[in-house]
Amino acid sequence: MAEKNGTWNASDLPDLTGRTAVVTGANSGIGRTAADALARAGAHVVLAVRDPERGRAAAAGLTGSTEVRRLDLADLASVREFTAGWDRPLDLLINNAGVMMLPEQSTADGFEMQFGTNHLGHFALTNLLLPYLTDRVVTLSSGLHRGGDGVIHFADVNLRGRYSPNRAYAQSKLANLLFTLELQRRLTEAGSPVRALAAHPGYAATNLQSRTANPLARLGMRLGNLVVAQDDRAGALPTLYAATQDLPGASYVGPDGMGGMRGAPALAGRSPAASDPVAARRLWTLSEEMTGVTWPLGAGAVRTVTGG
Repeated sequence: MAEKNGTWNASDLPDLTGRTAVVTGANSGIGRTAADALARAGAHVVLAVRDPERGRAAAAGLTGSTEVRRLDLADLASVREFTAGWDRPLDLLINNAGVMMLPEQSTADGFEMQFGTNHLGHFALTNLLLPYLTDRVVTLSSGLHRGGDGVIHFADVNLRGRYSPNRAYAQSKLANLLFTLELQRRLTEAGSPVRALAAHPGYAATNLQSRTANPLARLGMRLGNLVVAQDDRAGALPTLYAATQDLPGASYVGPDGMGGMRGAPALAGRSPAASDPVAARRLWTLSEEMTGVTWPLGAGAVRTVTGG
């Protein structure tokens, strides 16, 4: 399905027959490409999308077993509605959806849009689905987690009065990595077999960049799409690799060439701030307070879900 990219590509996916995957933001870009690859490998793929009409149009072009369900990560009521209707085992949760470098705006719950969508929405979704998960959670971060101020602004994660599109995006992507780190610690402590991993696509040519706030940044990204970027098929490979290969929990996967911008999927480096267990725990506590969603598994209490 995908063009060859180094030593591993989507044709190397294992047989996923009988497995179920949820992919957020699966109506376009890397999410749609990942959903297509998983469905072609035999998985039943749920496209979790904000606009069901666009989701159905995307699903119509996929090969394999799919369904479309509405999910707006910028609205916790929508997240709760999506998860309240879930009643079956779930093998893979791909936290792919995201927004990038937007003008300052807020989610339905009053959170800064990038932090609220990219991190808090997926934080709530993952915890509410966790009792049904059997294999792993893959959360999309970015090499730009090193940007901005390189920290989580715990005193005001909404960045009131000091907002910039770059700072907010970098903070949200750093939060994705810290979330993965603390999620894996909690899963291990609970004796759960589920693994939490993160991935980044490198520099992938998708429609995400077209929504950035700065016209000059959009122009630069368009030029980068022409000169440097991989296509969305190559950009989806780290996600697919993290979702299906035997990797340690809390692993971070990205392209192995050109400073992590393109290449074959491989284990990737992260900033020291993204490896800080103290910050990861602090972020988790703050995220529980902001979303009202708490850890669903006690130590040693692993829930087994059966049926279909």
